[in-house]
Amino acid sequence: MTAILNNNLATDLANSSKRYDTQIYRRTTRTVMVGDISMGSDHPVRVQSMINEDTLDIEGSTAAIRRLHEIGCEMVRLTVPSLAHAKAVGEIKKRLESTYQPVPLIADVHHNGMKIALEVANHVDKVRINPGLFVFEKADPNRTEFTAEENKAIADRIVERFEPLVNKLKQQDKALRIGVNHGSLAERMLFTYGDTPLGMVESAMEFIRICDSLDFHNIVISMKASRAPVMLAAYRLMADTMDKEGFNYPLHLGVTEAGDGDYGRIKSTVGIATLLSEGIGDTIRVSLTEAPEKEIPVCYSILQAVGLRKTMVEYISCPSCGRTLFNLEEVVKKVRNATSHLTGLDIAVMGCIVNGPGEMADADYGYVGKGPGVIALYRGRDEIRKVPEDEGVDALIDLIKEDGKWVDRN
Repeated sequence: MTAILNNNLATDLANSSKRYDTQIYRRTTRTVMVGDISMGSDHPVRVQSMINEDTLDIEGSTAAIRRLHEIGCEMVRLTVPSLAHAKAVGEIKKRLESTYQPVPLIADVHHNGMKIALEVANHVDKVRINPGLFVFEKADPNRTEFTAEENKAIADRIVERFEPLVNKLKQQDKALRIGVNHGSLAERMLFTYGDTPLGMVESAMEFIRICDSLDFHNIVISMKASRAPVMLAAYRLMADTMDKEGFNYPLHLGVTEAGDGDYGRIKSTVGIATLLSEGIGDTIRVSLTEAPEKEIPVCYSILQAVGLRKTMVEYISCPSCGRTLFNLEEVVKKVRNATSHLTGLDIAVMGCIVNGPGEMADADYGYVGKGPGVIALYRGRDEIRKVPEDEGVDALIDLIKEDGKWVDRN
């Protein structure tokens, strides 16, 4: 019996080895180009946001796009509710190219947007459509069912209106985002599947299958909801459904309408980071009720926290306790202020030697309380020198400089 149990345990451990691996195994997805940005599992998870200016304000929109791009936003989305807005996007694109540089642009098209989408496709690198609104009809409060004939008529109307856009994007080698929102499912999807993740997935799959029938594959999919549990379920089901049907399209992650402040950031992180940790997701947007520029640091923090992109210093510091030999909170601020412009380093600030050297074993540099008024500096696991506490931050900088990893702040 013991031998059987041991064999079973060994088999279980072998079969689930990836559960204990710190590496993220990303779902395999095809490469989709958005301007000069490549998206998919062979590339970094991309960061994007959306301006909140009226697209008719060409000067204001151009400035907003530039602000986002300068702080690391790799793709920028604009809302395009009318043909006038679509034409304004062309002017915005020209203004960016003449006064700054080309920026990958995404047009957001919603209600009955065929004509708008066809026009704006001339000026952007990707068009986002919402399946629940692209062929939009006001819900009938007296409806009790959709007949087979009605379903077929609507499906035919979708193909009729969607096919010209697909063909244009294919001809111009541009991208499409099929962006489903939990809060705007079409009426017939609600009748058939309810207000569920399955309804969201089937809404996307209808449009994916049309694209596939037209041999168009520059597609990105999103399954956004304002509640993280719904969003998680929808994306997992979407990934499984596509994989089963042989579609390897990239996924755009986001918790829509996440709110503001700490809770908005926490809610976004719960949804986005969970899926990224499961290997799902190729581009992300954090949707905050704040200036769009506030979204970009959250995106990069999420990506760094799950180990997918390293764009800043990773600080490791203990929560402090009675053993701490200096004002840890103050020192962490001093270290951060001195080194936050560096990239690709892990720096640990630990209050004492009880757990410090062990907990910071993977750090490039360590700053550890050694005794009253004394700091020990580490390079990796090796203690390099002891210095008086008031010289600790400067000595840490000197150690980084000795190793050739220091750059001056711009």
